[in-house]
Amino acid sequence: MATNKNFIEFITDQLSGSGEITSKLMFGEYAVYLDGKVVALAADNKFFVKPTQGGRAFIGSPVEAPAYPGAKLSFLIEDKLEDREWLCELIRITAMELPDPKPKKKKGK
Repeated sequence: MATNKNFIEFITDQLSGSGEITSKLMFGEYAVYLDGKVVALAADNKFFVKPTQGGRAFIGSPVEAPAYPGAKLSFLIEDKLEDREWLCELIRITAMELPDPKPKKKKGK
C-alpha cells in the first residue's frame, strides 16, 4: 500500500515549524527533506525518521523498523505524530547529525 497524499500533507504540515520542509514522491512513497537533507521517509502511511544518536537520546527508547523490505532500520514514529513541537524538535536534531547532501553533478554538453 502506497502512502496517500493526505498523510504526507499532514506530516509536512506538522513539520513546517522546523525549517524548509519538502517531500518528494519516489516509487509510491515519500522522502521528507529538511533544508535539503533527507531526514525521514513516509511509507505505507507510516513515518520513519533516519536514526541518529541525538534522535535516539531525544526519543528515549525508539521503535525501530525498516520503511520497506530490505531497508535499514529507522525510527518508526506512531504515537507522537500529533505532537507538532516534539516532532519538529526530533527532525531538527536528526538533521543536525546528518551530512549535507552531495552537490549534484553538472551535466556535460
